Amino acid sequence: MLRRAIRQADALGLPTGLEIGLGRSRSDLELLFLGLCRRSGLPEPENNVLIGRHEVDFLWRHAMLVIEVDGYRYHRGAGAFEDDRARDLELRRQGFEVLRIGERQLVERPQQVAVALTAALASAARRVGSDGHQ
Repeated sequence: MLRRAIRQADALGLPTGLEIGLGRSRSDLELLFLGLCRRSGLPEPENNVLIGRHEVDFLWRHAMLVIEVDGYRYHRGAGAFEDDRARDLELRRQGFEVLRIGERQLVERPQQVAVALTAALASAARRVGSDGHQ
């Protein structure tokens, strides 16, 4: 629904306040996350990127930081729960930090999410810098 409203506003030449375009985002939740990054002054992450056989929602490659935004609709049930954990372990084995952000967190506590992201990016920059990798 949000995606359609943004497209209609763009078609009419109306400002959306997001100024992010639809890019590779596939959901309203991804658009909300990108908007939060923009409003918080965070660098824009890559969106829907393959890392090996796994497609991740968001990636800050230089920081080796993966963000997954999870809505209950697509991540409920034992199978999805276990698949997500297995995937996180594989990404961590490859050196990525993985953070999962729930829809409710993103909608109801965006400032808390922004603070956590800022801290994760700063921590990742220190970690990557100390390893000598970039």
